[in-house]
Amino acid sequence: MPEATTQYRVESDGVAVITLAYPPLNALHPQLLKSLFENLDRAHRDPSVKAVVVVGSNNNFSPGFDIQQFRNQAGGGGIDNQINAAICSVLEGGPKPTVAAINGVALGGGLEVAMGCNARVCTPGTRLGLPELSLGIIPGFGGTQRLPRLIGLKKSIEMMLTSQPIKHEAALQLGLVDALAPSLDQLLPVARKYALDMAEGRKPRVLSLNRTDRLEPLSEALGIFEFARMEATKKAPGLKHPQLCLDAIQYGVEHGGAAGLVKEGESFSQAASLDTHKALVHIFFAQRSTKKIAGITDTDLKPRQLKTVAVIGGGLMGSGIATALILSRFNVILKEVNQQFLDGGMSRIKSNLNSRVKKGAMSQAQADVALSKVKGALDYADFKKVDMVIEAVIEDIPLKQRIFADLEKETRPDCILSTNTSTIDINLVGQKTKASDRIVGAHFFSPAHVMPLLEIVKTEHTSKQVILDTLDLSSRIKKTPVLVGNCTGFAVNRVFFPYTMAACMLVDMGLNPYNIDKVIAGKFGMPMGPFRLNDLVGSDIGLHVGKNFLDSFPERVYVTNLIPLMNQHKRLGEKSGKGFYKFDDKRKASPDAEIMPIITESRTSAGLLKDPTKPPRLTDQEVIEFIFFPVVNEGCRVLSEGIVDKAADLDVATVMSMGFPATKGGLIFWADLVGAAYIVKKLEAFASMVGPKAADFFTPCDYLLSAARSGRKLEEGASKSTSSKL
Repeated sequence: MPEATTQYRVESDGVAVITLAYPPLNALHPQLLKSLFENLDRAHRDPSVKAVVVVGSNNNFSPGFDIQQFRNQAGGGGIDNQINAAICSVLEGGPKPTVAAINGVALGGGLEVAMGCNARVCTPGTRLGLPELSLGIIPGFGGTQRLPRLIGLKKSIEMMLTSQPIKHEAALQLGLVDALAPSLDQLLPVARKYALDMAEGRKPRVLSLNRTDRLEPLSEALGIFEFARMEATKKAPGLKHPQLCLDAIQYGVEHGGAAGLVKEGESFSQAASLDTHKALVHIFFAQRSTKKIAGITDTDLKPRQLKTVAVIGGGLMGSGIATALILSRFNVILKEVNQQFLDGGMSRIKSNLNSRVKKGAMSQAQADVALSKVKGALDYADFKKVDMVIEAVIEDIPLKQRIFADLEKETRPDCILSTNTSTIDINLVGQKTKASDRIVGAHFFSPAHVMPLLEIVKTEHTSKQVILDTLDLSSRIKKTPVLVGNCTGFAVNRVFFPYTMAACMLVDMGLNPYNIDKVIAGKFGMPMGPFRLNDLVGSDIGLHVGKNFLDSFPERVYVTNLIPLMNQHKRLGEKSGKGFYKFDDKRKASPDAEIMPIITESRTSAGLLKDPTKPPRLTDQEVIEFIFFPVVNEGCRVLSEGIVDKAADLDVATVMSMGFPATKGGLIFWADLVGAAYIVKKLEAFASMVGPKAADFFTPCDYLLSAARSGRKLEEGASKSTSSKL
């Protein structure tokens, strides 16, 4: 590990330059901060020093506090009050004026150190922000006090609650930075001149903590706080740390910056002790560990530099995959069976790019360059030049088998052959080839150019080189990869197959589908409830995918007539304009009373209610548990079978595909917070509630039962699994 330290030198003009030096990005390790304060004290005591400039090495200021420290410290990591005292005494209020010379990023603690200086200079392209709330904590080095005093309450609250950084233009306009250096090589000269101007009285020396001129009048400020609290509650129901952040800001406005620092420390400690913080830190590190696969990424193998990828199928999924590839400068061949389908696929790619242009994510010139990277094809004439093929046609086994038989003949022996199937056995797809060592699953989630997860499905024959190359491709197209074993539904779809089944069972038991959606989305925090999700995906797709699980796991499924009836009545969801919800021209969903006869028919055929007029009375929490505990149960089976490399991978997969709340740490992390023993108890209670017709759906698996009996965490057992499919 590199040493966390600072470098000290005094220039001929009398400016001491202190350089943060902790590769690669100068994260604020406690030792780095200690060295910074020691050198600041040294500069203040040196009579030859007139002013101080703090700058970062490796062309970057600092991305913030070293997040690894949150793992190392009990209770989620505390902020030493001595750090805040040092910022106030030797960075902001020492005898010599200080300037932060910022390049790259100044985020979190990095920006807080910069705000502790008496002025800030940055270069074009610099990003500045306080993203601490995205880790379940609040700014802890004075950010809740100094940022409002530099740029005002409205913008500072917005920056903190959204965790969104701003660019140099906005920072200069708002007053977060005081001057702009035209280029990196001019950063230090501009910063040194600014520092000397303060030292010699040509510019005012400002102590941010004491400023009040940018703060709104108290009566107006109180209105801003009231609105911000309502918005935070609406956007993040049940989360405490946004309110704790607002508590600290408001206390400082009402009682002064010094008192606000004390309140900030108290609020930080409270936030750091919450499960939300632990969950978000867990996901932060888990996401970064999915690319580390024992026996693959720790060997002498090196990824090959794939350049050209062919995509077979230009539908919504295929065009999305092609878009993701060309956005990352891959050359793409998009193959279709006829010109009409090919034109449709190319049109979808253009539409995807145009959408990015409209949103300001790229320029028209950049979109034109990206589009030039894709070439349409109706045959395999150019497939000898491709490094990888991603098949993205409909879920039809004979069709996929024919395509892979053709690909074996039409591609080079080293070309990777991948399928985007979401549920079909990968071995079955390549059954009619002799290329099993180069066949892999590349399961994207729709829309493929937007969704961040890529399930890489390994069979017992897939070569390590192919896996490594696919892992590398995922990074290059900005996807988070999760390596999974080959089974029906792989990891995500398999784990979540009980999700809709449990929701349908509740409807068959007499509950209202719209109320269920409100609980799952509004209270638990999913992006949408199971019935709104069904309408987004389509009841026809749901019926097709559901059949795969009925065939594969007949002993533990719940067979409802609700989805088949929706198909019979042509209520397929958004695509047909009506499903469980009805949709207007802008696809806005609203409840539809016309589904009640369908629900009644499904309830009657289910026969779960002894008295149809008396459905069970379940609390919101019981609805959540009824739907998610079977999902946890299936997740435990996936762990026990070694379908994922580690439990944290399943946490990442559930967050990045299904939108399981990151604030709960992913499926298994959340289940461990709840406790295996409680989950088993509730599953058994639900089995008793529904009776023999559906009781097997809730039967706890051996892995879950073992954890409940022993008291161990579910994630601990995963690392000891011996029946791995990886």
